[in-house]
Amino acid sequence: MVRYNAQWTFMNENIAEYIAKNLKARRQEKGWSLDSTAKATGVSKAMLGQIEREESSPTIATLWKIATGLNCSFSSLLDQGSASPHQHNFKDDVSMAVETLFPFSPVTSFEVFAITLSDHHRQLSPAHSNGVTEHIHVLSGELAVLSDGQWRSISENQQFVLAADQPHGYEAKSGTCKFIDVIHYPQ
Repeated sequence: MVRYNAQWTFMNENIAEYIAKNLKARRQEKGWSLDSTAKATGVSKAMLGQIEREESSPTIATLWKIATGLNCSFSSLLDQGSASPHQHNFKDDVSMAVETLFPFSPVTSFEVFAITLSDHHRQLSPAHSNGVTEHIHVLSGELAVLSDGQWRSISENQQFVLAADQPHGYEAKSGTCKFIDVIHYPQ
């Protein structure tokens, strides 16, 4: 189902087909079986197969595990083959919307997302690849960020740099919070 977003982008509520296609392509580029991909990502072979067959839609945390294990960017798994930004709504994470503003670029080594958390949502994330950082700028609301095992509050128009190569998280302290997340991958 596609619907119009007031920010001139189209939202695809079922992104399973893009994730399935991109996961399979990344896996095949490496010449990996589902079994070897499961070992590298920590996601079961059965779950990876279900994702590739569009029988299951991964959570954001599972998608990060897959991206980290495949040593690829998060946005490359969401790629819809269009230059326009897309908002991604995840079936199992309904209180979190992720809009890709700039997909990963090997020239800059970063990707940029606008993330909206609603209903006081708390999102925990596994560690990403070594050296990955997230540069966060809060656009509206109040955001709590889990970094180094401690929660820190970030208010509207404030920034925070997060070492994302360790477990981390986000929580909408004000009920709803929108922030920009610039993810930088070391070269």
